[in-house]
Amino acid sequence: MADTGLNGFRVRSRGGDQSDEALLGRIAQGDRDAARLLMQRCLPRICGIAQRMLGDPAEAEDVAQETFIRVWKAAGRFESGRAQVTTWVSRIAINLCYDRLRKRREVLMDEMPERADETPDQEARLTRRESGNRVVDAVNQLPERQRMAMELVHFQEMSNIAAAEIMSVSVEALESLLARGRRKLKALLMDQAGDLISSYHSVAVTQEGVEP
Repeated sequence: MADTGLNGFRVRSRGGDQSDEALLGRIAQGDRDAARLLMQRCLPRICGIAQRMLGDPAEAEDVAQETFIRVWKAAGRFESGRAQVTTWVSRIAINLCYDRLRKRREVLMDEMPERADETPDQEARLTRRESGNRVVDAVNQLPERQRMAMELVHFQEMSNIAAAEIMSVSVEALESLLARGRRKLKALLMDQAGDLISSYHSVAVTQEGVEP
């Protein structure tokens, strides 16, 4: 008996005692049965990730389908020992979600009307946006696992438990990654602190009607 998966995928209900890595090795050789079984194992987690990040069930299904297409194509490049298969698959899904979130922001920015006048309120928004971009740039410089932990907990506002599940680590390990990520982020932003404070000060003075 087979269950219908996402958009044409067929997920068999039979079990399997092979490890995820063994299945991935078979997938790299073009074994579709192994791909179906790995999908069956990973699908609930991937749909959960995409649903929590995107907030749209239809988009979550699209991400899940694209995730397994990429797994099929990239299985031969998986490096055993560097990460668990579930973590690797989850990372693919997370990256696909971020691609969609970036596109949403780009569409939103394109739809915003252009305003010629540089009012103090607009200057304040631009200054805060620039500051936010600096924070994002600094986060992108963090080691991968620290960056993923920071993005899931602080940017996607997931609980430590949910983020730890996605990363296949204990909550204690996640908290350690967060602590190290915060320290690294603080160090990266220290050099920019003067510029950020100066920018905010200039905006605040301008809003009071005094030329900076």
